Amino acid sequence: MNLQRGFTLIELLVVVAIIGILASVVLASLNSARGKGGDAAVKANIASIRSQAELIFSSTGCYGDDSPVGDPTCASFALAQCANTANTLFANTTVWNQIQSAYNAGAGVASTRCYSSGSAWAVAAQLKTSDGANPAGPLPDAWCVDSSGASKSFTYAAGQGIGNAITTSCN
Repeated sequence: MNLQRGFTLIELLVVVAIIGILASVVLASLNSARGKGGDAAVKANIASIRSQAELIFSSTGCYGDDSPVGDPTCASFALAQCANTANTLFANTTVWNQIQSAYNAGAGVASTRCYSSGSAWAVAAQLKTSDGANPAGPLPDAWCVDSSGASKSFTYAAGQGIGNAITTSCN
């Protein structure tokens, strides 16, 4: 009697199904971790703008990159989508690189807002895990840092978006 024992087709299909379920659980966890990592990168990059902005202020007397010391016409940047505008705080290479890194880790350049004047500045960037499409959602939507020392999350109100996340500071 030569009996060969092996796995039946049903047993093999059950094992493959179990492996598939386990793989989907692991992938879901990885996506969550990836989003949280992106949020951490946005927060770190935006927060590091503060030290460079203070170095600029201490050397020029205002938050304009190339303004001479004590110049009352220090270049300002009206509240808008962040842009590398000459003679403003955002023309500084280090500051601009931090903003670029933040929007690359987050939701893109259209999801940033910047403001600077001679005496104040503010930057906000949408977080990667933002539920901006659902304003009533539980997640914070943006991270804001300003010259007053504020560094905090911002959750949009109904009908709001990154466009009105900040004024001249983190509200």
